[in-house]
Amino acid sequence: MVLTEHIIQRELDVPNIANFDVYLAHHGYEALRIALSQYQPADLVKMVKDAGLRGRGGAGFPTGVKWGFLPAGVYPRYLLCNCDESEPGTFNNHQIIDLNPHQLIEGIIISSYAIEANKAYIYARGEFGAAARTMEHAIAQAYAAGFLGKNILGSGFDLDMYVHRGAGAYICGEETALMDSLEGKIGQPRLKPPFPAVAGLYGKPTIINNVETLANVPPIVRKGVDWYRSHGTEKSPGTKVFSLCGHVRKPGNYELPFGVSLLDLIYDPAYGDGMIADRAVKIVVPGGASAPWLTGDQLNIPLDYESLASAGSMLGSGGVIVLNDTVSAPHVAYKMDEFFKHESCGKCTPCREGTHWLVRVLHRMNHGHAETDDIPVLHDIYRQMEGNCFCLLGESAVMPIKSALKLFPEEFEGLTHMKG
Repeated sequence: MVLTEHIIQRELDVPNIANFDVYLAHHGYEALRIALSQYQPADLVKMVKDAGLRGRGGAGFPTGVKWGFLPAGVYPRYLLCNCDESEPGTFNNHQIIDLNPHQLIEGIIISSYAIEANKAYIYARGEFGAAARTMEHAIAQAYAAGFLGKNILGSGFDLDMYVHRGAGAYICGEETALMDSLEGKIGQPRLKPPFPAVAGLYGKPTIINNVETLANVPPIVRKGVDWYRSHGTEKSPGTKVFSLCGHVRKPGNYELPFGVSLLDLIYDPAYGDGMIADRAVKIVVPGGASAPWLTGDQLNIPLDYESLASAGSMLGSGGVIVLNDTVSAPHVAYKMDEFFKHESCGKCTPCREGTHWLVRVLHRMNHGHAETDDIPVLHDIYRQMEGNCFCLLGESAVMPIKSALKLFPEEFEGLTHMKG
């Protein structure tokens, strides 16, 4: 199961690969040379589509298909790299930009060429101060080497790249809120359609991809479609960097082929190495806090988009949160929904009011003041939110409380019985 060579976590195979010279010495920017000298933009779009690369930011939408939505003949176009990694339990993008920034830069350049964009922006989470400076330094090196700017490598292709730091708002990870923030507006989601590919940044065609998605592009170009598809499953090709956290012995980022089981990720000595104090697994949240919960008897589920969807959850951002049998499900739901309440932008009533009331009721229940009708009230609140929010933040806030009520109803009933 252990990869002989990492696709994304190359720093584990090549020490100091963040160093420009070291990156160059290990096939760095080789894929860019191949792309610019051997392929037309449309050929690269087809290659990424054939490779089956899927967006790693949460939705898992096919990247090449997304690129293909751009309207013909409409310019300028923009490529935005979504580096606003704020999903609780997720920290894989941070490792890429900290330890292998040039692979991301190379991926952005190739992808910009493929979609015929001459400006690219990396929208970095506000708290990523050091990482943003790392990216800016690496971009300056790429300019100095002729990999950015005018007439890159004599190809006639021009590209300028910028790092833009957000102000620490989770909502700006939503692609349209990200664009509004980048334009200097309040970060709030836009009504869709029109979708960004048609009318995005400054009203022009825009592609928005996650850090890990773009970092996959150079190895696909350099090694080919068949090599890439030899990893993972037929419908979920390649690898995923899973951010494993919670009550495991070895939390961290682990790059594994799609299709590996939760059991292996949690218990294999090379990865999670089992649970602290050998406690039993009670709750697994497999795709960041926005994903529906699984239980400890579902650990044989493969970690790929289709298998998790069939199990009623989702792979999402790949942040795997594992909690043991000492935790209270109502308390976990309370803390997660407290996060979503804090991060709601307030644009739509179902999310603004729904998250407030979810937290208010859960706070009361978890602090010994439960009312007999609190359980039906919680059901009513999330049902009024579900399917009625402007963007996915409100839908995400539904997941913890809906999962907790479904999987552990007796724990909520116990809180109402404790009222004295």
